[in-house]
Amino acid sequence: MKRRKTQHLAQLGLLTALALTAGYIELLIPVPIGIPGIKLGLANLMIVWALYALGPADALAVNGIRILLSGFLFGNLSMILYSLAGASLSFVCMYGAKKSGRFSMTGVSIIGGVTHNAGQLLTAVLVLETKSLLYYGPVLLAAGLITGMLIGIVAGEVQKRVRLKK
Repeated sequence: MKRRKTQHLAQLGLLTALALTAGYIELLIPVPIGIPGIKLGLANLMIVWALYALGPADALAVNGIRILLSGFLFGNLSMILYSLAGASLSFVCMYGAKKSGRFSMTGVSIIGGVTHNAGQLLTAVLVLETKSLLYYGPVLLAAGLITGMLIGIVAGEVQKRVRLKK
C-alpha cells in the first residue's frame, strides 16, 4: 500500500516536472505572430494526458502546481493570474467533454486550447477594463484550435506508448 502511494506521488512529481520544463521551453520559443497570448501550449500535453491516464484530480493537481511554480520561477503574479484563469476554464471544459464521452482526446484538447485562450482573454478584459481586447478573440480562438489539435494528437500518441499505474 505504501509503495503504491509512493509510486503515485513520484508519477505526479515527474509529470509536474515535465509540464514545468515544457512550459519553460515554450517561453524560449519565439512565436512570430505579434499577438500577445499566443503560445504552443506544450505543458498542456501533460495535463491532457494526465486527465486520461490518472484522472481529473491528479491532472488538476499537476496543472495547478505547474502554474504556480512556473509563475514564481519564470514570470510574475500577473502571469499566474492569467494562467490560472485560462487553465481553470480550460480544465472544467476538458473534464466535462471527456466525461461526456462524445469527444476524442484530440477533441478534448481542442476544447482545452480554445477555452484556455477565452479564459485569458476575458480576464484581460476585466483586468484592463477594455472591451476592445475582444478583437483579438478570433485570432486567439483559431490559435487555440490549432495548438489544441496538435497537442491532442501528440497526447494520443503518448497514451498509446506510455502506461502509468493508478
